[in-house]
Amino acid sequence: MHTEDTEEFLLPRSRLANERLHALIPGGAHTYAKGDDQYPEDLAPVISHGRGAHVWDIDGNRYIEYGSGLRSVSLGHAHPRVVEAVRRELDRGSNFVRPSILEVEAAERFLATVPTAEMVKFAKNGSDATTAAVRLARAATGRPRVALCADHPFFSVDDWFIGTTPMSAGIPAATNELTVAFPYGDLAATEELLTRYQDEVACLILEPATHTEPPPGYLAGLRELADRHGCVLIFDEMITGFRWSEAGAQGLYGVVPDLSTFGKALGNGFAVSALAGRRDLMERGGLRHSGDRVFLLSTTHGAETHSLAAAMAVQTTYVEEGVTARLHALGERLAAGVREAAAGMGVGDHVVVRGRASNLVFATLDENLQRSQEYRTLFLRRLLAGGVLAPSFVVSSALDDADIDHTVDVVAQACAVYRKALDAGDPTPWLAGRPVKPVFRRLA
Repeated sequence: MHTEDTEEFLLPRSRLANERLHALIPGGAHTYAKGDDQYPEDLAPVISHGRGAHVWDIDGNRYIEYGSGLRSVSLGHAHPRVVEAVRRELDRGSNFVRPSILEVEAAERFLATVPTAEMVKFAKNGSDATTAAVRLARAATGRPRVALCADHPFFSVDDWFIGTTPMSAGIPAATNELTVAFPYGDLAATEELLTRYQDEVACLILEPATHTEPPPGYLAGLRELADRHGCVLIFDEMITGFRWSEAGAQGLYGVVPDLSTFGKALGNGFAVSALAGRRDLMERGGLRHSGDRVFLLSTTHGAETHSLAAAMAVQTTYVEEGVTARLHALGERLAAGVREAAAGMGVGDHVVVRGRASNLVFATLDENLQRSQEYRTLFLRRLLAGGVLAPSFVVSSALDDADIDHTVDVVAQACAVYRKALDAGDPTPWLAGRPVKPVFRRLA
């Protein structure tokens, strides 16, 4: 199905579909990270369907898929338990003028899974949940500033975060000035920031872990700093939720935030996110307190019955089938294979796998061991031609050993070409077009 020569690997139907997408949808996709600028020129497949760990494009090619749905599909596409739970609700109606009984059942299930939280409210996307957490922190503390972790790539589409990125067009400078940043793993720098803006910082928001493990005592140290300076500690668990443990990083590392946000894996591709946390904070968005009301989360579609049913099925599957452990085992097998293949082709210092086994990413480094979009392009071209769709190496539990073995074989072939480019001192002849681009950039 796929040829060894990428010059013969063409996607004519996908190319035409991408033109249609750009004509009607700004950016050609509904998430910038899914844009065709993230893929080699004319090699951005448009998907027809998926099942398990595989997807098919509209040109008829099958791929082993990693990072499925931007890490949201951790059980594999069309997972039977999730699909069945959704199907049971479809004929019963999806949205009503009053809460469905599923809303309390889903809340009970979530809080049983994440026992460090006392209340939860569901939404449809991560940005709404993180922004609600920030608003709640500001309301509770009466302070204007948000302190976010500078080393984590994304928190929200809303102004308080996007204003800090190169894509800050349309966001007033006055808004940007209210967001400050601290480095991951550096308690002294964070304390200096809190002291500099004494009594101004409403919250510390960060992913509790990402591509590196938190230094010993770091999260507990942040907890102590937040308490001492009177600010709210928010864990963004969009990625770490379920992939680190069923209860997220807070469940694994034993440090309890004031508020936390979940999404992605929670619905296995269905749209559901959650804001969870301390009762006294969350109740400020409710009806059982005497203070000023906080417009916390109020979404027309936040309680769609089939999405909540999907979330409950996901949580049941994770717990009963030990999914987190399987993700780690698969990731460890993949990481070992990729590292061995890269080393065997003499590029072990240039194709680098990083991260927790359940959340692997890779870096493509040039002759000077600097990150290179050109070498990433070369690498992605070879993966695609070998039937591997991998903007990352984030695994799903639907992968099997044969999938991992095939991926490693294709990586080895890609690394052989990578070595040729390094020896030539120029990857350009192997790109066949413009290099892939970073998501956050000022100009298109």
